[in-house]
Order: sequence, then C-alpha cells, then structure tokens
Amino acid sequence: MGAVPQREARGGAAGDGRGPRRGLPGLAHPLSCRHDRVEARAEAEGRRIPEAVARAQPGLGGRAAGAPGARAGELGVVTRLSGLLLFVAVTAASAEPSAGIRGAVRDETGLALPGVTVELDRPDGGLSRSTPTDAAGAYEIAGLPSGRYRIAFRLPSFATCVKAVSLEAGATATVDAVLQVALTADVLVTSRRTFRNLTDLDEPMGGLLGLASASSEGIVAARLIEERPAYRAGETLEAVPGVVVSQHSGEGKANQYYVRGFNLDHGTDLATFVAGVPVNMPTHAHGQGYSDNNFLIPELVSGVQFQKGTYSAEEGDFSAAGSINVNYLNALDRPLIKLEGGENAFGRVLLAASSTLGTGRVLYALEGYHSDGPWENPDDYRRINGVLRYSRGNQQNGLSLTAMGYSGRWRSTDQVPARAVRSGALGRFGAIDATDRGRTHRYSLSLEWRKSTGLGLTQVKAYAIDYGLDLLSDFTYFLNDPVNGDQFEQTDDRTVLGASLTQRFLTRWFGRDTESVVGLQGRRDDIPVLGLYHTRAGKRRETVREDAVDQTSGAVFFQTSIQWTSRLRTIAGVRDDIYGFDVRGRDAADSGRRTASLASPKLSVILGPWKSTELYANWGLGFHSNDARGAVQTRDPRTGAAVDRVDPIVRARGAELGLRTLAFRRYETTVAFWGLDIASELVFVGDAGRTEPSRPSRRLGVEWSNVFGPKPWLTLDADLAYSRARFRDRDPAGDRVPGAVEGVASAGVTINDLGRWSGSARLRYFGPRPLVEDDSVRSRASTTLNARASWRMARRYRLSLDGFNLTDAKVSDLDYYYRSRLPGEPAEGVADVHTHPLESRSFRLSLTATF
Repeated sequence: MGAVPQREARGGAAGDGRGPRRGLPGLAHPLSCRHDRVEARAEAEGRRIPEAVARAQPGLGGRAAGAPGARAGELGVVTRLSGLLLFVAVTAASAEPSAGIRGAVRDETGLALPGVTVELDRPDGGLSRSTPTDAAGAYEIAGLPSGRYRIAFRLPSFATCVKAVSLEAGATATVDAVLQVALTADVLVTSRRTFRNLTDLDEPMGGLLGLASASSEGIVAARLIEERPAYRAGETLEAVPGVVVSQHSGEGKANQYYVRGFNLDHGTDLATFVAGVPVNMPTHAHGQGYSDNNFLIPELVSGVQFQKGTYSAEEGDFSAAGSINVNYLNALDRPLIKLEGGENAFGRVLLAASSTLGTGRVLYALEGYHSDGPWENPDDYRRINGVLRYSRGNQQNGLSLTAMGYSGRWRSTDQVPARAVRSGALGRFGAIDATDRGRTHRYSLSLEWRKSTGLGLTQVKAYAIDYGLDLLSDFTYFLNDPVNGDQFEQTDDRTVLGASLTQRFLTRWFGRDTESVVGLQGRRDDIPVLGLYHTRAGKRRETVREDAVDQTSGAVFFQTSIQWTSRLRTIAGVRDDIYGFDVRGRDAADSGRRTASLASPKLSVILGPWKSTELYANWGLGFHSNDARGAVQTRDPRTGAAVDRVDPIVRARGAELGLRTLAFRRYETTVAFWGLDIASELVFVGDAGRTEPSRPSRRLGVEWSNVFGPKPWLTLDADLAYSRARFRDRDPAGDRVPGAVEGVASAGVTINDLGRWSGSARLRYFGPRPLVEDDSVRSRASTTLNARASWRMARRYRLSLDGFNLTDAKVSDLDYYYRSRLPGEPAEGVADVHTHPLESRSFRLSLTATF
C-alpha cells in the first residue's frame, strides 16, 4: 500500500509558491532594481529623487544645478528619462512571462487518480481552463497570466476539492490534491484513513458541505469506532446518531433496534449492509426484515455511512427509517492478534492479517467467541466468524471478492414477567423456560467490480448468501397450552442471490454541472423451509405452519444532482420496485402467488454554503415489504378463522428540513426536523412471537448532532433525538404506538494517541416508551455508562480495559406489555410488563499485538 501523501498547504505551490522576479534582459530588470535602491536612499536624504537620479546617470553631473542651461538640460533629460521609463514599463508588461500550474492527484491511500477533471478559473470570470489527469494522476496547465485562481478537482464518487492559488509571472506553481471518497460512494476501501479525513476538505468544501444531500446523513470515522466500548458486535451501529441497539433474548439472536421513534424489532425499516452485502431478511421466520449483525468484526470496520429518511433513490426495502452501511478494510497495515477475557466466562480471540497476491491484496480474519452473560441459565453463546477478501486496483478501476462465514449457537433468556421478579419467584436474571435456545449460520460470497471510462463510472455488485436459523422461544408460558406450555420453534433455511448494476456519469444540463446515476437491482430469496412448530422442551409436538417461499424483487432507479449556482443544488430521483411472491404451504388456503409494484419519487433542495453553513429540504416516498405469507393467506393457521390478506408493499412518506454548519472552528453541528408517515405499522405480538401489520402511523421529530475536536487527540460528541409517534386513524384503544421511543440522548469523549493512552467514555439515555395504545402503561427510562481505556505497552502491544454499565444500573434493555400465564394463574392469563434486564456491571481485558 502506497504512502499516504500529506496535505498540501492551501493556496500555494511548493515552498512559498513564488518564483524569481524577471524583467527585460539587460535593461528593465537592472533599471527597476536600481530605481528601488535609489528611492530607498532618497528617502533617507529628504526625497531629492530627481537630483539623485541625475547623479546616477552617466554624463548628467557636469552642470551646476542652478544654471539656466543646466535647468533646461535637466528638464530635457527628465523628459527623455520619463519617456524611457514609460517605454520600459509598457514593454515589460507586454512581455511578462506567463505562469503555469501543475501537480498530481491521489486518493487517501496514495494511489494515483487518472481522469480527474482539473478546472481552473479566475474569480472575475475572465479566464477558465480545464484538463484531465493522466494515467499517473498528473496534470499541467501552462500559458496563464499571473493572478489569483480557483482550482477544482472533480471525479465521480469523490468529494470535489477546491483550492485557491496565486500565480506569479514566470513561475510554475505545484498544487497537489488528495481526494476523499464522496458520501454516497460505496467503494473499495484500502485503509482506515478513507473515512477518517472526509470532513477535512479545503474551504469552502468543509465537512460534508457540498457532499451531503440531507443533514441526517453522514459518516462515522473508524478512529471513533475503534475506541468505542461495545458489549456486542451490533453496538457498532450505535455510532450512528440516534440509534439504540439492545437485546431481549440470547446474544446470538439479532439485536433490537430503535431509531427515529421506531421500535424496529429486529430490523424492519432500518436497512443494514456489511461489506456491501445486505443483512435484512424478508419473509423471515422470526420477523420481517430480520437483521442479524453478530457476524460483524469491529476491528475490520473502515467506516460507517448512514442516511435517514426516504430521500435517496438508491435505497429500497427496509430503509424508510434509515440505512446503515458498514464498510470493511481491504488490507491491514500489519497483522494482528487480539486476546480478550472477562467476567461471565467471556472470551474472544481474533487473528487478522493481509498479504500480497499477484497485483492485489488478500485480507483474512478469524474470530472465536464465547460468553455466558449474567444469566442464571448461562447463554453459552459460541460463535466462529471468518472473512477472506481479495482486492486489487483502486476506487475507479478495481475488483474485490469477499467471502464471509459465521456460525453461532446459544441458550436464551427471553423477556420475563415483572410480577414473577417482584414476587421473588424469579431472580432478575432468571428464565421461565431454560430450554429456549437457538442456532444460526450465514455464509456469503460477494463481488464488486468498478470501471472508469469516458462515459463515467460503472459499478457491478453480486452476492450469494446461504442462511439458516433454528430458534426456540417462549413468551406466554402456559397461556395457550396449560399442559405442555407455549414454547414454539421457528426455522428458516434459505439461499439468497442478488446483483446490481450502477452507472454514474457527469454531464451538463442547461449549462449546469450535473452528476447522475442510473441503476438496476435484483434479489431472489429461495426458502424451501419456513416453519413454525409447537414444542415442549425443544421437541416438536405439532406443526403450526410450514411453507416454501420464493420471493423475487427488482428495481430500477434514476437520480440526478444539478448545481444550479454556487449556492443552489437540487437532487431529483425516482425508483420503481416490483415484487413477486410464491408461497406453497401445507394448507391451500395459505398458499398462492401475488405481485406488487410501487414507484417512489424523491426530491432534495440544498442551499449554501454560506459562512460554512448549508440548508436542506428533503421529501420522498419509500416503503417496506410485508411477509409474503401474510400477503397470500386467508386462514389463521392456529385457529382456522378467516383472515384478510395484507398489502405486500406498505407506503412510507417522509419529509425533512435540516441545517449543517461548520461556522465555528473544529465544531460541526447538524439539526433535522423530520416527519414520516407509514401506511401500516408493524407491531410485536407476544403470543405469536412475531411482528404483524397494524394501523397507519405518523412520526414527527427533531435530531441534533454535535462533534467538537478541540485537539487533534480529543473528540467530544453529543446527540439528542426526540420524536412523537401516533396512530393516524381513530380507535377507542388509543393513538399511541406501543414501543415507540420518545427521547434518546448520547454523549461521549474520545481520546486518540495521547502519548501512550487512548480511550473513550459513553453515556446513553434511553427514554420511556408507551407500551399500550392508551399510554396507561409505560416503560422506564434508563441511563448507562460504558468506558474504555487503552495503553500502548510497547510499539507492537496494546492493553485495553472495557467497563460496561459502570453505575450498575438496575434497568431494562427492553419492555413489552402483553398477556401471559404462569402456573397457578387464571386461564385467561395476566396482562403484565415483560422485561429483559440490562446486563450487570462487568469488565473485559484485551491484549492486541501487531507484527
């Protein structure tokens, strides 16, 4: 990997950017220099310049100054001398040597960037020149008048870099540029620095100004993630402002996600991607959009891109609330071994390294993990995780092949009724059914290919996933079956194939710079086994439902960004999705085929920047898909009662007003006022153990994010989010959305390489939620504190201590309110809060060695 070039000083060439002053040979230059010396001496002698000049010229000193002839002679000499000086000045000006500019353009890994458009213009509009960089990333523009210029470097998928430069006559200035990956570029990543300095652009392109299309999108640098204490791998997503990650079962199960007023269950309406591969699973055995990120390896993360809302034409299913893209490195600087240990039988080992293979690089990593947690029925969560990636080329012309494999198994402590804990019948970390458990696997192979031509940038992605889940749960205990209990098993076994083709190109419309993207996306899920079974102690007693499902989806999209003026940019796009469902069940009443399609227009207007501040207005339509089984079924598989089919695709409508400013030094703040309507809310149903479509809803909210870097080694951040969620229809039950989070706040301090020390401290506030429609039952708010301290023992060794829930708060990670039945309780059961507690205070120690 090439050395990362240092940033060029702004507005100048190498050195001080000034060449030697030149004049006409033998005349103008010596005379002008002599005049400078004479004027300086004359200043000391009382400003007698004509007399001094006369003494300086040959043949002018033989007459007395006071004689008439002398005066007349002096007048003639002065006249001739003035004419000579005027002639010299005009001749010198007309013959002023031209200036030039040259340099090289590279990415942050040091690789040359060919095909970069270098645009040079004068502020007064009197001159404009452009040229592309060659195969070595070099450029040169000659024959320029001296003066001040603005130089811009443009390349698709990279942030435009703008610099100011002063050119001196006869001099050639050197102005190099390092282009950072643009916000929307999902590209090959070759070092942690790819996202680290994205906000460090020359004025006026500071921060994400000129890049972001909304105030609610951004990038989290790898250096901040690296020092962030994370109890579970999925908490990497909490680096995104306003996102909360929790758990209500065993650690091997997908996390519970909260964002923008949504209790997203296990991922619905939050699209997640790791290394360019989608994580969400449609028509899933446990819940629509199930997103299991336990295979994520934080040490390989190069950066996290995120956007919220329905405003991007490139984002489709499950992205109504937002989307998060976790990028992986292509190569490590040095091999590493990491050993971790801690309370509750926690242990983890990670081996990762890179090597050269032909013209490319290979990254390989292997992780082993075990944890029991604080539970009376130990989790015994075991996982093995691996990554193998080959990459070559750069962001414009490159290829990557990535293989990922994950396998995990665990025992579950699901949410328990609060009444059992209050009575003392159950400990805070106890379980009702000790036979709940799960196992899962995920193996994937993905390809990304990029080619830059005169037509623009072509990107091809393809992926294949083999996925499986076998999950045993019990949420209602003895409500439905007083004898054998209510435990149930959910199985999911599928193969996923997907691909996308994207073309980005630069054009000029109406005389304005335009960047456009057009693309195709497709995905097919073949699910031969999608089962729901009634079990007792893990053994099947009855098949409730068993289906085979084929689900196919495709999309075409177009989006264009037009720079109308230096302070007005618009982004308009449209997306059209089509779905096909084929469900083959044991019951013909729950089988069938169905298709659906939906068009989703988008529009964004960006004003600015003014004084390093930008304003955003966004609007767009989006959607999420529903479970294919619900789209075709006409009979309840449990009771046999007739049911209505649900809409295969649910419309979402979003709007946002936002602001982003870097007006204050080293401080960036964003504010977003947003609204989102969903045509059908998805809510958790306890006795079914899954989410089901419900009533239409509306959410209104505000988000405020702040990042302050007073020192190179110190970063402070604080995020606040508040939302109001209501059902939009009238119902006597009430208008509150159960589980909708109202307020979230987080704050942190991160230290990077302060001598031998690094670390981070994170405070998170998780606000109360209504648990029923009439708001008569609410969850409690919680505040947690986590921290990490790292010490570099030697050049190659690093020791870290992580502390979780440092205040040992006795709060819950998740709360639901529904009816369940314990032995001896009434047949109709008892409505109660069911809670999953936050893990008690614990510590973990890790040793990292690099070679």
